[in-house]
Amino acid sequence: MESSATHTLSTQTQGAPLAKYAASRRVGDYIFLSGVIAVDPQNKVIVNGFDDIPAEAAQLIGQTGEFSTDYKIGPILAQSWYVLNAIRGHIEAQGGQMSDVFKLVQYFRNVDHFPYYSQVRQLFFPDQAPVSTVVEVSAMMPSKAILIEVEATAYLPLS
Repeated sequence: MESSATHTLSTQTQGAPLAKYAASRRVGDYIFLSGVIAVDPQNKVIVNGFDDIPAEAAQLIGQTGEFSTDYKIGPILAQSWYVLNAIRGHIEAQGGQMSDVFKLVQYFRNVDHFPYYSQVRQLFFPDQAPVSTVVEVSAMMPSKAILIEVEATAYLPLS
C-alpha cells in the first residue's frame, strides 16, 4: 500500500515497464526513475544504432555516414540518446524539465563508452550537468545488447 506522500507515476507516455516494478515513483517533491534502457516499451525492440532513432537525432549526436565508424560508435550514441530522451519525456510528462534532474547513476557494460555518452548528455544538460555516478557492470537485463542504463532523480515541487 502506498502512502499519500509516495505514489507510482503514470507511464502512459513511456509505456509499461518491461518487468514487474515501478518505472518511477514520486516521493513528496522528488521523482525517482528506475533504470532506463534503450528498449522501445511498445514493441520491445532494442535500439542498436542510428537507424533506430529519429534521423535528426542521429545527425545531432554524430552520425557520420561512414559505415565502419557508424557501426562502431552508433550503438552507444543511439542508446545514450534514446535513454536520455526517454528520461526527458518522463520528466516533461510530470510537468518538469531536464534542469529539474539533479542526479544520474549511469551503468555501462564498457566504461570506455562513457566519453560517447557524455557527448550526448551535454545536449540534454547544456548548462549544468547533474551529480553523477558511473558504474561498469558485466551485463544488464534483458540482453547483452544493452550497453547503458541510467537512473534519474528529479526535484519537482508539487505546487
